[in-house]
Amino acid sequence: MIKTTKILEQADVITHGGRFHSDDVLATVILSKVLGDINVLRTFKVPENLDDRIIVYDIGFGEFDHHQKGGNGTRNNGVPYAAAGLIWKKFGYNLVAGTCNPEFVWNLVDRDLIQGVDAVDNGVMPTVDYPAQIMQFSQMICSFNPRWDDTEESDTAFIKAVAFAEIVFDNTIANTISKAKAQGIVEKAVENSEGHIMVLEHFVPWQEVIFSSKNEKATEIQFVIFPSNRGGFNWQCVPDELGSYGQRKSVPTEWKGLTGKELQSVTGVKTANFCHPAGFIGGADTFEDAFKLAKIAVES
Repeated sequence: MIKTTKILEQADVITHGGRFHSDDVLATVILSKVLGDINVLRTFKVPENLDDRIIVYDIGFGEFDHHQKGGNGTRNNGVPYAAAGLIWKKFGYNLVAGTCNPEFVWNLVDRDLIQGVDAVDNGVMPTVDYPAQIMQFSQMICSFNPRWDDTEESDTAFIKAVAFAEIVFDNTIANTISKAKAQGIVEKAVENSEGHIMVLEHFVPWQEVIFSSKNEKATEIQFVIFPSNRGGFNWQCVPDELGSYGQRKSVPTEWKGLTGKELQSVTGVKTANFCHPAGFIGGADTFEDAFKLAKIAVES
């Protein structure tokens, strides 16, 4: 359990008071996973002569702060550390040490969740040149802060934000561990792939492995076939880069957006049932027909 306190003697960790941000909130969540139940003292000045057991972060220019001149370190990819990243770098590996691939899990959690938080807090996250913008995790956390016309205490709002961030953090850890568990399955499928098509007996997260595999065959795969959770089988294009909707190999343009008989007529495949308008995924009632669609696309 995470609680706030106004009494120094009760504190296990100390961070800044006032308006909170995603880096101090997420750092609090990580520390609770390390220390168990914690009392958080949120203050504007670090008390002197602190007990060594108390961890101070995002304030005071110490090991877990980044507000000092020159910051507090930068990752190899150029993303600077904020409090969340500094805490994760120090304690995160031990949290995932018991997983099937700790290095993989530790790195992916940093990449997929924590680096974005650090980049936003350091003011280096670029905006996307598009009319619509994604509401980032950091914005969601900041939305918990009391509004100007609100009477809620900042510490009360902080605990609400921490509870939300803990759900996101726990889901990120669980999803990443799931990806790690799938590595062996996907690597085997990569090795067994033929004709630019990879087949999975059941769906597992495969994109991370396709792009990180050292097997040369991974670079040649254009389509992946797997059972659909709606019944039948899906084919899916391998993206041109991880996380993108671009495609290493596109399906014929005339397929896109068609379903049922229209798609069957255009493709000549009896049980073809849909093709996404963007062309990156589609399906058929049988494995044989899903494979046939992928093969036609490869050869088109």
